[in-house]
Amino acid sequence: MKFLRPYLRRHWALLAAGLLCSAFNVAASLAVPVLVGRAIDLLVAGGVDFALVARYLWQIAAIVLVASAAQWGAKACYNLAAYRIAYRMRTDLMRKMQTLPLSYLDAQPVGRTLGKVIADVDTITDGLLLGFSQLFGGVATILGTLAILFAVHWVVALVVVFVTPLSLFVSRAISRHTHDRFVRTTAIRADQTAVVEESVSCQKTVQAYSAEQATLARFVSVNDRFAAESEKAIFYSSLTNPMTRFVNSLVYAAVAAVGALSAAGVLSVGESLTVGSLTVLLTYANQYTKPFNEISGVITEFQNALVCLRRVADLYAVPGEADEGTASLPDGAARVSMQGVTFSYDKSRPLIRDVDVDVRRGMRVAIVGTTGCGKTTLINLIMRFYELDAGRISVEGVDITDLPRRNLRRAIGMVLQDAWIRHDTVLGNLRLGAPQATMEEVVAAAKLTHAHGFIQRLPQGYDTVVADDGSLSQGQLQLLCVTRAMLTRPELLILDEATSNIDVRTEQAINRAFDVLMQGKTSFVVAHRLSTIQNADLILVMRDGRIVERGTHQELMALHGLYERLYTGGKA
Repeated sequence: MKFLRPYLRRHWALLAAGLLCSAFNVAASLAVPVLVGRAIDLLVAGGVDFALVARYLWQIAAIVLVASAAQWGAKACYNLAAYRIAYRMRTDLMRKMQTLPLSYLDAQPVGRTLGKVIADVDTITDGLLLGFSQLFGGVATILGTLAILFAVHWVVALVVVFVTPLSLFVSRAISRHTHDRFVRTTAIRADQTAVVEESVSCQKTVQAYSAEQATLARFVSVNDRFAAESEKAIFYSSLTNPMTRFVNSLVYAAVAAVGALSAAGVLSVGESLTVGSLTVLLTYANQYTKPFNEISGVITEFQNALVCLRRVADLYAVPGEADEGTASLPDGAARVSMQGVTFSYDKSRPLIRDVDVDVRRGMRVAIVGTTGCGKTTLINLIMRFYELDAGRISVEGVDITDLPRRNLRRAIGMVLQDAWIRHDTVLGNLRLGAPQATMEEVVAAAKLTHAHGFIQRLPQGYDTVVADDGSLSQGQLQLLCVTRAMLTRPELLILDEATSNIDVRTEQAINRAFDVLMQGKTSFVVAHRLSTIQNADLILVMRDGRIVERGTHQELMALHGLYERLYTGGKA
């Protein structure tokens, strides 16, 4: 609730207006039975004053009209407040996710995180709407009805008060079980979302390996668990309303019995009742019990909303990346130094150990090694996607921990093996890292990477909307990513298998373009095809998180060590 309070405070004016309208609605609703009772007494008595009855009817009609307008106003205010809160909450969650460390995101299934931003916020919105619209109105109706009951007949009011705790006890007992069930249901729903997201995003692989049945079986297993827990949650939550209605029926019967005996003169305790007064009491007894039914229905949704709210609050409570650096990089910064760099994802299993490298300006450094030796991890450490366990990485003598991450990453152009293109125009994707780039600069970079030709052949050229959905080949997607990196004119360039999805001829052309682009600058290249890095100024050979060999291609081949075995295809 501490997490929710700032959102409620931000929209206090709408909530206050909604509460005011609800108060008018409740007051108008409570006034109607009194007028109805007076009209009935006039009809029962001899010599009916039809003019007075008509006046009461006109008053009732006016009050009903006011109540309807107030009810509409309350719902409008509550809806605006609830959906604005949902809008703000989703925006804050997306802003929060931009600061979350990759170590956290890598450990969480994508579907589970998506579920918190989409499904959980929707559930919270539904809970807020019900809470706003039902809870306050219900409580106000209960208190107002009790006050009128005591004013009309205190004995009947005491009967109502004594029977009411039974309803509260029943609701409380059931809600405990309901909350526990919804906690389990929400957790399983997150797993279900993760399975669906994973299956859809990897459907091509699933079909390639004829794993449709296995994938379906995995989903059915999660779906069965979700259905079983949902049935239990629904069963317990559905008990609330009928049990509350049973207690309410007892209240109504008790009021009818006491009121009838008093009206007949059999019961002399309290004031004697007329037929009209008895009608008023029965109407108020019904109005008194109705909010309990509505609130019991709200409890189910409210419990579910609280569970989702806790999940969202837990995500928001994850510490973001601290970016307290104040240092700045000098222009043309391109020298990178690593001293005693040590890192591990699991602290019990070291990965990168005691890496020392000094890369001068303009050097092309290639990092090679067996799978899982730490090549990509070392690149991620330079980008400061992860924090070192020990050691130091500096650019032009400035420790990267003293630099704001944004400044560090602006100086680095990175192209990954997996091409990422967002649903946007070609031009919008290319300008992702350089939004101020002119059209001439974009076209020049695309010509340099040989992407201009296929872009022109697209239906709307640079204004064609593209996505990573199969409309472009992997090679074309990678060309766009390479062009995007070149457009930023970085001080450092990192290529993590950047040309793995491009044919050899295009790869050679792109490498020539990189030669032009990176003159006087520094580049790191992670490669599996060792034939592509023979001209590197420095080749680092890694094994089990350590640099075991270093030098040029000729120097490493002369060592007859691991690099030679990797290059010739021998046993590493």
